[in-house]
Amino acid sequence: MTAFLLRAAVLCAGLVATSPGWAADLTPLTPDAKVVESPSGWTFTVAPYFWMAGISGDIAQFGLPEVHIDSDFGDILENLDFAFMAAGEARYDRFSIFGDIIYTKLGADANTPLGILADSVDVTSKTFAGLLGVGYSVLEDQSGHLDVVGGVRVWSVDTNISFNGGILGGVEQDDSATWVDGLVGVRGNYFFTPEIYLTGWGLVGAGGADLDWDVALALGYKFTDTISAVAGYRALGVDYDNDGFVFDVVQQGPILGVVIHF
Repeated sequence: MTAFLLRAAVLCAGLVATSPGWAADLTPLTPDAKVVESPSGWTFTVAPYFWMAGISGDIAQFGLPEVHIDSDFGDILENLDFAFMAAGEARYDRFSIFGDIIYTKLGADANTPLGILADSVDVTSKTFAGLLGVGYSVLEDQSGHLDVVGGVRVWSVDTNISFNGGILGGVEQDDSATWVDGLVGVRGNYFFTPEIYLTGWGLVGAGGADLDWDVALALGYKFTDTISAVAGYRALGVDYDNDGFVFDVVQQGPILGVVIHF
């Protein structure tokens, strides 16, 4: 139950001198076509970004009734307490290693089914999602590349739920869960001109969660061989349910990033 993130635009702007995500995953937003290679043959990219994502879904803990969250990215500005998002890639010939890190701390309002069990619900969530993957380019030319990729995503979620009024009024619980999901998919980019390109990815998997997926599509502009910028849309979903802890949410919204090549 975490959100990703409009206030990240403010918080991560300071990280554009370092870095959402809320995700991949902005790692696919690291165009390497026409990037000058280092003498070793390796190219590297770092991508600080922010993700103005809303969140919807259900969360629960300790077997208590599920609470429902439904918040668009406009609400994140007042709900987000802290966010950090960054991605990177190392590439050699057709091979690549990439990573993505998202951390958020969010406070939000929620509700119970029909509003019977509580008048209102306060939720605070701390969420970490870290992705590490490898890829191989199956299509590659002067205009871009398409990679087949596989990797693992580590989730760590801590939620505090407080019920106000109603039957459960005064009940407050804190619970956490950590799990790992395996993911496979594709990622790549295509240059329409030397400066303008399309980039995106699609990942799906499972493991600790019943389902874990992540898709995005963005348009980029290459200012120099060192600096690019991207803007697009990203959606990420996860369905985790274990031992009374439920985290079944979808996050989606605009994403903006700066890509640094070296």
